[in-house]
Amino acid sequence: MRVRRKSTEDAEKSGARNFSADYFVTIPAMIDSFLVPERTVVTAKGDGRAVDVSSASNRVFLLTLHITNIVEQESLDVSIFGSADGAAWSPKPVVAFPQKFYAGQHPLLLDLTQHPDTKFVRAHWEVNRWGRGTEIPMFEFNVSMKEVPLDILKEASAEAKTLTG
Repeated sequence: MRVRRKSTEDAEKSGARNFSADYFVTIPAMIDSFLVPERTVVTAKGDGRAVDVSSASNRVFLLTLHITNIVEQESLDVSIFGSADGAAWSPKPVVAFPQKFYAGQHPLLLDLTQHPDTKFVRAHWEVNRWGRGTEIPMFEFNVSMKEVPLDILKEASAEAKTLTG
């Protein structure tokens, strides 16, 4: 089998174009990660891994707390902390989920536009158990994080203005 390479003239006749590297645009990858990995089981307070958000084209993220397994009479508190260097963390959370007692999915927006120095985020959780039976709490959960595209954010803001205006 012989393969013939098209000449520039052949390419122009067929409508193909030769592009230089100047014509290509690097599209930044949207952040889609886990602050707490899937199927994480916890029995005490702890921290998730640090996630680098410095490459995000937009500083607004949709967080989803997904509780998949629990025992009765316990609570879970999940907060998100920010850091400029991934080592020293903010003394107060940037955002926190309301306290949870049951399995389910719980969305929350993380808006870092007012925190330009934040380059890393991580989840922190606290667990509590009361009542009869074992005193050790047990939660199986994860926290996902997805960057919200700017066009969707603009559309939602415009819609919110029409509803409140």
